[in-house]
Amino acid sequence: MNILLLGSGGREHALAWKMAASPLTDKLFCAPGNAGIAREAECVALDLADHAAVIAFCRKSGIDFVVVGPEAPLCAGIVDDLETAGIKAFGPSKAAAQLEGSKGFTKDLCRENGIPTAAYERFRAADPAKAYLRSRGAPIVVKADGLAAGKGVVVALDLAEAEAAVDMMFGGALGEANGEIVIEEFLDGEEASFFALCDGDTAIALTTAQDHKRVYDGDKGPNTGGMGAYSPAPNIDTAMSARVMTEIIVPTMRAMQTMGAPYKGVLYAGLMITREGPKLIEYNARFGDPETQVLMLRLMSDLVPALLASRDGMLKNFDLRWYAEPALTVVMAAKGYPGDYERGTVIEGLDDAAKVEGVEIFHAGTKAEGGKILANGGRVLNVSALGKTVREAQARAYEAVSRIRWPEGFYRHDIGWRAVERETK
Repeated sequence: MNILLLGSGGREHALAWKMAASPLTDKLFCAPGNAGIAREAECVALDLADHAAVIAFCRKSGIDFVVVGPEAPLCAGIVDDLETAGIKAFGPSKAAAQLEGSKGFTKDLCRENGIPTAAYERFRAADPAKAYLRSRGAPIVVKADGLAAGKGVVVALDLAEAEAAVDMMFGGALGEANGEIVIEEFLDGEEASFFALCDGDTAIALTTAQDHKRVYDGDKGPNTGGMGAYSPAPNIDTAMSARVMTEIIVPTMRAMQTMGAPYKGVLYAGLMITREGPKLIEYNARFGDPETQVLMLRLMSDLVPALLASRDGMLKNFDLRWYAEPALTVVMAAKGYPGDYERGTVIEGLDDAAKVEGVEIFHAGTKAEGGKILANGGRVLNVSALGKTVREAQARAYEAVSRIRWPEGFYRHDIGWRAVERETK
Protein backbone atom coordinates (compact mmCIF):
# COMPACT_ATOMS: atom_id res chain seq x y z
CA MET A 1 0.00 0.00 0.00
CA ASN A 2 0.94 3.62 -0.52
CA ILE A 3 0.24 5.38 2.78
CA LEU A 4 0.02 9.10 3.59
CA LEU A 5 0.53 10.17 7.20
CA LEU A 6 -0.67 13.66 8.13
CA GLY A 7 1.21 15.67 10.77
CA SER A 8 4.64 16.96 11.73
CA GLY A 9 5.28 16.16 15.39
CA GLY A 10 6.85 13.53 17.62
CA ARG A 11 3.66 11.48 17.52
CA GLU A 12 3.87 11.34 13.73
CA HIS A 13 7.58 10.43 13.77
CA ALA A 14 6.80 7.49 16.08
CA LEU A 15 3.89 6.39 13.85
CA ALA A 16 6.04 6.78 10.71
CA TRP A 17 8.85 4.73 12.30
CA LYS A 18 6.40 1.91 13.09
CA MET A 19 4.48 2.07 9.79
CA ALA A 20 7.65 2.15 7.69
CA ALA A 21 8.57 -1.24 9.22
CA SER A 22 5.31 -2.86 8.06
CA PRO A 23 5.47 -5.32 5.15
CA LEU A 24 2.18 -3.79 3.98
CA THR A 25 3.84 -0.41 3.36
CA ASP A 26 5.14 0.08 -0.19
CA LYS A 27 5.65 3.83 -0.08
CA LEU A 28 5.16 6.08 2.94
CA PHE A 29 4.56 9.81 2.55
CA CYS A 30 4.16 12.36 5.35
CA ALA A 31 2.69 15.85 5.12
CA PRO A 32 4.28 18.10 6.15
CA GLY A 33 6.66 15.96 8.26
CA ASN A 34 9.91 17.05 9.93
CA ALA A 35 13.64 16.35 9.75
CA GLY A 36 13.34 13.02 11.61
CA ILE A 37 10.29 11.80 9.70
CA ALA A 38 12.23 12.43 6.47
CA ARG A 39 14.35 9.38 7.36
CA GLU A 40 11.25 7.15 7.34
CA ALA A 41 9.02 8.75 4.71
CA GLU A 42 8.96 11.15 1.77
CA CYS A 43 7.90 14.50 3.21
CA VAL A 44 5.39 16.55 1.21
CA ALA A 45 4.62 20.26 1.69
CA LEU A 46 0.83 20.14 2.07
CA ASP A 47 -1.41 22.47 4.08
CA LEU A 48 -3.53 20.10 6.19
CA ALA A 49 -6.30 22.71 6.36
CA ASP A 50 -6.61 22.54 2.54
CA HIS A 51 -8.55 19.29 2.22
CA ALA A 52 -8.88 19.62 -1.57
CA ALA A 53 -5.08 19.79 -1.91
CA VAL A 54 -4.67 16.68 0.29
CA ILE A 55 -7.22 14.79 -1.83
CA ALA A 56 -5.55 15.93 -5.06
CA PHE A 57 -2.16 14.68 -3.78
CA CYS A 58 -3.72 11.31 -2.82
CA ARG A 59 -5.13 10.87 -6.31
CA LYS A 60 -1.93 11.92 -8.05
CA SER A 61 0.27 9.65 -5.89
CA GLY A 62 -2.02 6.60 -5.78
CA ILE A 63 -2.51 6.77 -2.01
CA ASP A 64 -4.44 3.76 -0.67
CA PHE A 65 -4.72 4.79 2.96
CA VAL A 66 -4.42 8.06 4.91
CA VAL A 67 -3.55 8.11 8.64
CA VAL A 68 -4.43 11.38 10.38
CA GLY A 69 -2.14 12.29 13.30
CA PRO A 70 -3.24 15.64 14.82
CA GLU A 71 -6.61 16.71 16.19
CA ALA A 72 -7.22 19.91 14.19
CA PRO A 73 -7.76 18.21 10.78
CA LEU A 74 -9.92 15.52 12.44
CA CYS A 75 -12.15 18.15 14.05
CA ALA A 76 -12.29 19.97 10.69
CA GLY A 77 -13.69 16.84 9.02
CA ILE A 78 -10.76 15.69 6.90
CA VAL A 79 -11.72 12.00 7.31
CA ASP A 80 -15.23 12.72 6.02
CA ASP A 81 -13.82 14.56 2.98
CA LEU A 82 -11.28 11.81 2.19
CA GLU A 83 -13.86 9.03 2.49
CA THR A 84 -16.34 10.98 0.32
CA ALA A 85 -13.57 11.19 -2.29
CA GLY A 86 -13.18 7.38 -2.13
CA ILE A 87 -9.92 7.42 -0.16
CA LYS A 88 -9.66 5.18 2.94
CA ALA A 89 -8.73 7.14 6.06
CA PHE A 90 -7.96 6.30 9.69
CA GLY A 91 -9.54 8.51 12.32
CA PRO A 92 -12.95 9.68 13.54
CA SER A 93 -15.46 11.66 11.51
CA LYS A 94 -15.99 15.35 12.28
CA ALA A 95 -19.10 14.48 14.33
CA ALA A 96 -17.24 11.81 16.34
CA ALA A 97 -14.17 14.04 16.82
CA GLN A 98 -16.35 16.37 18.92
CA LEU A 99 -15.27 14.14 21.82
CA GLU A 100 -12.03 16.15 21.68
CA GLY A 101 -13.23 19.27 19.87
CA SER A 102 -15.71 20.26 22.56
CA LYS A 103 -15.14 19.68 26.27
CA GLY A 104 -18.78 20.62 26.91
CA PHE A 105 -20.07 18.05 24.40
CA THR A 106 -18.12 15.29 26.14
CA LYS A 107 -19.15 16.37 29.64
CA ASP A 108 -22.82 16.39 28.61
CA LEU A 109 -22.41 12.94 27.03
CA CYS A 110 -20.94 11.65 30.30
CA ARG A 111 -23.77 13.15 32.34
CA GLU A 112 -26.45 11.68 30.03
CA ASN A 113 -24.87 8.19 29.96
CA GLY A 114 -23.73 7.76 33.57
CA ILE A 115 -20.02 7.83 32.67
CA PRO A 116 -17.95 8.76 35.76
CA THR A 117 -16.42 12.24 35.45
CA ALA A 118 -15.90 15.39 37.52
CA ALA A 119 -18.97 17.50 38.39
CA TYR A 120 -19.10 20.53 36.07
CA GLU A 121 -21.01 23.44 34.55
CA ARG A 122 -20.64 25.23 31.18
CA PHE A 123 -20.40 29.01 30.75
CA ARG A 124 -20.45 31.51 27.87
CA ALA A 125 -19.72 34.66 29.91
CA ALA A 126 -17.26 35.64 32.63
CA ASP A 127 -19.62 36.99 35.32
CA PRO A 128 -21.74 33.84 35.86
CA ALA A 129 -18.55 31.75 35.62
CA LYS A 130 -16.94 33.77 38.42
CA ALA A 131 -20.09 33.58 40.54
CA TYR A 132 -19.98 29.79 40.16
CA LEU A 133 -16.29 29.74 41.11
CA ARG A 134 -17.02 31.69 44.30
CA SER A 135 -19.84 29.30 45.19
CA ARG A 136 -17.60 26.22 44.69
CA GLY A 137 -14.24 27.44 46.04
CA ALA A 138 -10.75 26.20 45.14
CA PRO A 139 -8.94 24.07 44.06
CA ILE A 140 -10.98 23.99 40.85
CA VAL A 141 -10.37 23.37 37.15
CA VAL A 142 -11.11 25.85 34.33
CA LYS A 143 -11.12 24.55 30.73
CA ALA A 144 -11.58 26.17 27.33
CA ASP A 145 -14.29 24.28 25.44
CA GLY A 146 -12.42 24.01 22.11
CA LEU A 147 -8.99 22.96 20.85
CA ALA A 148 -6.15 24.83 22.55
CA ALA A 149 -3.03 22.71 21.81
CA GLY A 150 -2.83 21.38 25.37
CA LYS A 151 -2.89 24.90 26.88
CA GLY A 152 -6.62 25.29 27.51
CA VAL A 153 -6.70 23.81 31.04
CA VAL A 154 -5.89 25.66 34.26
CA VAL A 155 -5.84 23.75 37.55
CA ALA A 156 -6.40 26.69 39.90
CA LEU A 157 -5.27 26.27 43.50
CA ASP A 158 -6.99 29.49 44.65
CA LEU A 159 -9.88 31.68 43.51
CA ALA A 160 -7.66 34.49 42.17
CA GLU A 161 -5.93 32.04 39.82
CA ALA A 162 -9.29 30.61 38.74
CA GLU A 163 -10.77 34.06 38.01
CA ALA A 164 -7.63 35.02 36.05
CA ALA A 165 -8.06 31.84 33.97
CA VAL A 166 -11.68 32.81 33.20
CA ASP A 167 -10.56 36.30 32.09
CA MET A 168 -7.75 34.83 29.97
CA MET A 169 -10.03 32.34 28.24
CA PHE A 170 -12.79 34.83 27.50
CA GLY A 171 -10.21 37.50 26.61
CA GLY A 172 -9.12 35.94 23.32
CA ALA A 173 -5.80 34.39 24.45
CA LEU A 174 -6.71 30.98 23.05
CA GLY A 175 -8.14 32.01 19.67
CA GLU A 176 -11.13 29.99 18.54
CA ALA A 177 -11.22 27.94 21.75
CA ASN A 178 -12.67 30.95 23.60
CA GLY A 179 -16.44 30.92 23.02
CA GLU A 180 -17.26 28.76 26.01
CA ILE A 181 -15.60 27.37 29.11
CA VAL A 182 -16.20 24.38 31.37
CA ILE A 183 -15.58 24.66 35.12
CA GLU A 184 -15.26 21.36 36.93
CA GLU A 185 -14.42 19.97 40.33
CA PHE A 186 -10.82 19.19 41.17
CA LEU A 187 -10.34 15.42 41.29
CA ASP A 188 -7.91 13.94 43.77
CA GLY A 189 -5.93 10.93 42.56
CA GLU A 190 -3.31 9.87 40.05
CA GLU A 191 -3.64 10.52 36.32
CA ALA A 192 -3.25 7.92 33.57
CA SER A 193 -3.63 7.84 29.80
CA PHE A 194 -5.75 4.98 28.47
CA PHE A 195 -5.93 4.10 24.78
CA ALA A 196 -8.55 2.07 22.95
CA LEU A 197 -8.72 1.26 19.24
CA CYS A 198 -12.30 1.56 17.97
CA ASP A 199 -14.11 0.58 14.78
CA GLY A 200 -17.52 2.15 15.43
CA ASP A 201 -18.86 -1.01 17.04
CA THR A 202 -16.00 -2.75 18.88
CA ALA A 203 -13.29 -1.24 21.10
CA ILE A 204 -10.09 -3.06 22.11
CA ALA A 205 -7.85 -1.79 24.88
CA LEU A 206 -4.33 -0.84 23.87
CA THR A 207 -1.69 -0.33 26.52
CA THR A 208 -1.55 2.54 29.03
CA ALA A 209 0.83 5.41 29.77
CA GLN A 210 1.36 8.31 32.13
CA ASP A 211 2.55 11.69 30.94
CA HIS A 212 3.97 14.71 32.73
CA LYS A 213 1.99 17.83 31.82
CA ARG A 214 3.73 20.45 33.97
CA VAL A 215 6.76 22.14 32.49
CA TYR A 216 9.22 21.90 35.42
CA ASP A 217 10.64 19.21 37.72
CA GLY A 218 8.38 18.19 40.60
CA ASP A 219 5.27 18.83 38.48
CA LYS A 220 5.65 22.60 38.88
CA GLY A 221 4.82 25.43 36.47
CA PRO A 222 2.21 25.77 33.71
CA ASN A 223 0.63 22.90 31.80
CA THR A 224 2.17 21.93 28.46
CA GLY A 225 1.39 19.50 25.67
CA GLY A 226 3.49 17.02 27.69
CA MET A 227 7.13 16.99 28.85
CA GLY A 228 7.60 13.23 28.96
CA ALA A 229 5.78 9.94 29.37
CA TYR A 230 6.23 6.30 30.26
CA SER A 231 4.34 3.08 29.62
CA PRO A 232 2.69 1.08 31.09
CA ALA A 233 0.93 3.20 33.73
CA PRO A 234 1.61 1.42 37.03
CA ASN A 235 -1.76 2.47 38.50
CA ILE A 236 -3.81 0.56 35.89
CA ASP A 237 -3.73 -3.19 36.39
CA THR A 238 -5.87 -5.74 34.52
CA ALA A 239 -8.86 -5.22 36.82
CA MET A 240 -8.71 -1.42 36.52
CA SER A 241 -8.34 -1.70 32.72
CA ALA A 242 -11.51 -3.81 32.61
CA ARG A 243 -13.35 -1.17 34.68
CA VAL A 244 -12.23 1.61 32.32
CA MET A 245 -13.51 -0.35 29.33
CA THR A 246 -16.84 -1.24 31.01
CA GLU A 247 -17.57 2.07 32.75
CA ILE A 248 -16.08 4.62 30.32
CA ILE A 249 -15.05 3.41 26.84
CA VAL A 250 -17.95 1.05 25.96
CA PRO A 251 -20.74 3.42 27.13
CA THR A 252 -19.09 6.21 25.09
CA MET A 253 -19.01 4.01 21.99
CA ARG A 254 -22.69 3.11 22.48
CA ALA A 255 -23.67 6.75 22.98
CA MET A 256 -21.85 7.83 19.80
CA GLN A 257 -23.53 5.03 17.82
CA THR A 258 -26.96 6.05 19.12
CA MET A 259 -26.17 9.63 18.10
CA GLY A 260 -25.44 8.50 14.54
CA ALA A 261 -21.74 9.33 14.88
CA PRO A 262 -20.01 5.94 15.39
CA TYR A 263 -16.47 6.40 16.69
CA LYS A 264 -13.64 4.96 14.59
CA GLY A 265 -9.98 5.53 15.36
CA VAL A 266 -8.01 5.81 18.59
CA LEU A 267 -9.94 6.97 21.62
CA TYR A 268 -7.54 8.39 24.18
CA ALA A 269 -9.07 8.76 27.63
CA GLY A 270 -7.31 11.04 30.07
CA LEU A 271 -8.22 9.49 33.43
CA MET A 272 -7.99 10.25 37.11
CA ILE A 273 -7.76 7.11 39.21
CA THR A 274 -9.61 8.18 42.36
CA ARG A 275 -10.58 6.33 45.52
CA GLU A 276 -13.98 5.63 43.95
CA GLY A 277 -12.39 4.29 40.75
CA PRO A 278 -11.57 5.68 37.31
CA LYS A 279 -13.05 9.03 36.23
CA LEU A 280 -12.79 10.64 32.81
CA ILE A 281 -10.93 13.95 32.72
CA GLU A 282 -11.14 14.39 28.93
CA TYR A 283 -11.07 12.56 25.63
CA ASN A 284 -8.65 13.00 22.77
CA ALA A 285 -9.67 11.77 19.33
CA ARG A 286 -6.18 10.63 18.30
CA PHE A 287 -2.95 9.10 19.58
CA GLY A 288 -1.38 11.08 22.43
CA ASP A 289 1.82 13.08 22.20
CA PRO A 290 4.27 12.16 23.80
CA GLU A 291 2.51 8.89 24.77
CA THR A 292 2.61 7.51 21.20
CA GLN A 293 6.39 7.50 21.35
CA VAL A 294 6.40 5.02 24.25
CA LEU A 295 3.45 3.02 22.87
CA MET A 296 5.16 2.44 19.52
CA LEU A 297 8.38 1.28 21.23
CA ARG A 298 6.34 -1.31 23.14
CA LEU A 299 4.11 -2.46 20.26
CA MET A 300 5.22 -5.89 19.06
CA SER A 301 2.48 -6.28 16.41
CA ASP A 302 2.36 -4.64 12.98
CA LEU A 303 0.54 -1.30 13.34
CA VAL A 304 -0.82 -0.98 9.79
CA PRO A 305 -3.29 -3.94 9.88
CA ALA A 306 -4.65 -2.63 13.21
CA LEU A 307 -5.34 0.81 11.72
CA LEU A 308 -7.00 -0.79 8.69
CA ALA A 309 -9.16 -3.04 10.90
CA SER A 310 -10.30 0.05 12.83
CA ARG A 311 -11.33 1.80 9.62
CA ASP A 312 -12.96 -1.32 8.11
CA GLY A 313 -14.98 -2.31 11.20
CA MET A 314 -12.98 -5.53 11.67
CA LEU A 315 -11.65 -5.27 15.24
CA LYS A 316 -13.98 -7.91 16.72
CA ASN A 317 -11.45 -10.75 16.42
CA PHE A 318 -8.33 -8.57 16.46
CA ASP A 319 -5.56 -8.75 19.02
CA LEU A 320 -2.38 -6.73 19.50
CA ARG A 321 0.76 -7.92 21.27
CA TRP A 322 3.02 -5.74 23.41
CA TYR A 323 6.55 -6.06 24.74
CA ALA A 324 6.54 -6.44 28.53
CA GLU A 325 9.47 -4.02 28.94
CA PRO A 326 8.54 -0.48 29.99
CA ALA A 327 9.37 2.50 27.79
CA LEU A 328 10.04 6.13 28.74
CA THR A 329 10.41 9.33 26.74
CA VAL A 330 11.96 12.68 27.72
CA VAL A 331 10.82 15.77 25.82
CA MET A 332 13.50 18.32 24.99
CA ALA A 333 11.89 21.72 24.46
CA ALA A 334 13.06 25.18 23.41
CA LYS A 335 13.80 27.50 26.34
CA GLY A 336 10.74 29.64 27.01
CA TYR A 337 8.20 26.94 26.11
CA PRO A 338 5.21 26.89 26.71
CA GLY A 339 5.58 30.66 26.27
CA ASP A 340 7.67 32.43 23.61
CA TYR A 341 10.74 30.60 22.33
CA GLU A 342 13.42 30.96 19.67
CA ARG A 343 13.43 28.94 16.44
CA GLY A 344 16.34 28.04 14.21
CA THR A 345 18.89 27.04 16.88
CA VAL A 346 21.31 24.23 15.97
CA ILE A 347 21.05 20.76 17.54
CA GLU A 348 24.13 18.51 17.53
CA GLY A 349 25.07 15.08 18.87
CA LEU A 350 21.91 13.25 17.77
CA ASP A 351 23.76 10.35 16.08
CA ASP A 352 25.89 9.78 19.19
CA ALA A 353 22.80 9.91 21.43
CA ALA A 354 21.01 7.33 19.27
CA LYS A 355 23.83 4.82 19.92
CA VAL A 356 22.72 4.33 23.55
CA GLU A 357 21.23 0.84 23.91
CA GLY A 358 17.43 0.72 23.63
CA VAL A 359 17.14 4.37 22.53
CA GLU A 360 15.10 5.87 19.68
CA ILE A 361 15.00 9.61 19.10
CA PHE A 362 11.77 10.94 17.66
CA HIS A 363 11.77 14.44 16.21
CA ALA A 364 8.91 16.78 17.10
CA GLY A 365 9.73 20.35 16.04
CA THR A 366 12.78 20.12 13.78
CA LYS A 367 13.83 20.98 10.24
CA ALA A 368 16.91 20.16 8.19
CA GLU A 369 18.79 23.07 6.66
CA GLY A 370 22.30 23.22 5.17
CA GLY A 371 23.16 19.76 6.50
CA LYS A 372 22.19 20.75 10.06
CA ILE A 373 19.21 19.91 12.27
CA LEU A 374 17.49 23.06 13.55
CA ALA A 375 14.86 23.52 16.26
CA ASN A 376 11.55 24.53 14.71
CA GLY A 377 8.97 24.39 17.50
CA GLY A 378 8.32 24.41 21.24
CA ARG A 379 8.65 20.69 21.91
CA VAL A 380 11.56 19.68 19.70
CA LEU A 381 12.83 16.14 20.48
CA ASN A 382 11.49 13.01 22.20
CA VAL A 383 14.38 10.97 23.55
CA SER A 384 12.83 7.54 24.10
CA ALA A 385 14.10 4.25 25.51
CA LEU A 386 13.08 0.71 26.42
CA GLY A 387 14.48 -1.02 29.51
CA LYS A 388 13.93 -4.06 31.70
CA THR A 389 12.63 -1.66 34.37
CA VAL A 390 11.39 1.93 34.30
CA ARG A 391 14.61 2.92 36.09
CA GLU A 392 16.70 1.35 33.31
CA ALA A 393 14.61 2.98 30.56
CA GLN A 394 14.93 6.29 32.40
CA ALA A 395 18.72 5.93 32.76
CA ARG A 396 19.11 5.13 29.06
CA ALA A 397 16.95 8.07 27.97
CA TYR A 398 18.87 10.55 30.15
CA GLU A 399 22.23 9.12 29.02
CA ALA A 400 21.13 9.87 25.43
CA VAL A 401 19.92 13.36 26.43
CA SER A 402 23.35 14.08 27.96
CA ARG A 403 24.97 13.44 24.55
CA ILE A 404 22.79 16.00 22.73
CA ARG A 405 24.40 19.42 22.37
CA TRP A 406 21.67 22.06 22.29
CA PRO A 407 22.27 24.96 24.71
CA GLU A 408 18.96 26.61 23.75
CA GLY A 409 16.96 23.57 24.91
CA PHE A 410 15.78 22.32 28.30
CA TYR A 411 14.04 19.24 29.74
CA ARG A 412 12.67 17.83 32.97
CA HIS A 413 15.07 15.67 34.98
CA ASP A 414 12.43 13.56 36.75
CA ILE A 415 10.35 11.86 34.05
CA GLY A 416 8.97 8.58 35.41
CA TRP A 417 9.62 9.45 39.05
CA ARG A 418 6.37 7.90 40.33
CA ALA A 419 7.02 4.59 38.57
CA VAL A 420 10.66 4.50 39.71
CA GLU A 421 9.52 5.15 43.28
CA ARG A 422 7.10 2.21 43.03
CA GLU A 423 9.90 -0.05 41.74
CA THR A 424 12.20 0.82 44.64
CA LYS A 425 9.63 0.31 47.42
